[in-house]
Amino acid sequence: MSRAFETVTIGRWSLPQRFVMAPLTRNRAAEGMVPSDLAVEYYRQRAGAGLIISEGTQPSAVGQGYLNTPGIHTPEQVEGWRRVADAVHAEGGHIVVQLMHAGRVAHPDNKGGLESVAPSAIAPDAKMVTTEGQVDIPTPRALGTDEIPGIVEEFVQAARNAVEAGLDGVEVHSANGYLLHQFLSPASNHRTDAYGGTPEARARLTVEVTRAVAEAIGADRVGIRVSPGNGAQGCTEDDAADLSATYRAVVDGINDLGLAYLSVLAEPGSEVVAEIRGHWDGPLLLNSGFAEVTDLDAVEQIIDERLADVVVVGRQFIANPDLPERWRRGAELNEPDPSTFYGGGAEGYTDYPPLAS
Repeated sequence: MSRAFETVTIGRWSLPQRFVMAPLTRNRAAEGMVPSDLAVEYYRQRAGAGLIISEGTQPSAVGQGYLNTPGIHTPEQVEGWRRVADAVHAEGGHIVVQLMHAGRVAHPDNKGGLESVAPSAIAPDAKMVTTEGQVDIPTPRALGTDEIPGIVEEFVQAARNAVEAGLDGVEVHSANGYLLHQFLSPASNHRTDAYGGTPEARARLTVEVTRAVAEAIGADRVGIRVSPGNGAQGCTEDDAADLSATYRAVVDGINDLGLAYLSVLAEPGSEVVAEIRGHWDGPLLLNSGFAEVTDLDAVEQIIDERLADVVVVGRQFIANPDLPERWRRGAELNEPDPSTFYGGGAEGYTDYPPLAS
């Protein structure tokens, strides 16, 4: 039997195999940014992943970036996530919600006119899809030092809301160019206060958020995602020494907590992954699929070479709700349709056929 199908314990969860479902933005939240009936079915279908990390979910209204992404900061949103959690649990799975504050990667038109905030008043060189089509992303407002505790509290309250909704935990999103990653990157963080100027200072907000969330709901319910050096959304990290110092500061700041996991989005054989693997004391998850689709061979290689304890798989789970069973049997896979990844209804979301059909 492939090691990919060994059982494994991550945090408080006993999982049936060594690969889990990645967070995947699908832009299908209902009015009020509430998880819809379709979302309940979508996640229920994929409960066989063992552990699902939800799509990026804003901890506050200001934290929303894209159209129709769910939140977890209103009573209606909490109830929507409760229905999702109940459906996944009824099928024997676990689900954590990824807490994603988009920071500067946002447009006011997508969040009721609210201004975007960031570490520094620097706009990413990118466009954003709104109801009016693609438009330039405006320059965000730099957060004042006195506002930082409020950002931490937004994550903490969102984590408490997740537990109230019956979700199994949260993943703190400090990757892919969103707010916490914007603080980590010297390209997007030009601050001169305690949250900028050195790798340790730039890592400070990620550490503070993660520690506060762990204290609020229990460290074994909390994971964190980072994407060192991937340069997403203009958050470039080109200096190798600075990159190493930054992510060592992150790991040093949270290593004693006993978190459920640290999830890294990076090339499996990269130097930074090896450094984190050697320095991190807890379970390590690895997502190699930013540029390429992660197949079973990739999962097995990562596990066999002990590059990580668990592999995070994305696009294959979009098209194959029963992916573990298909891989276990060597069955044919459905092909994902990129034209239906973002927005829309059931097509390309809940209508991929299961193996039984």
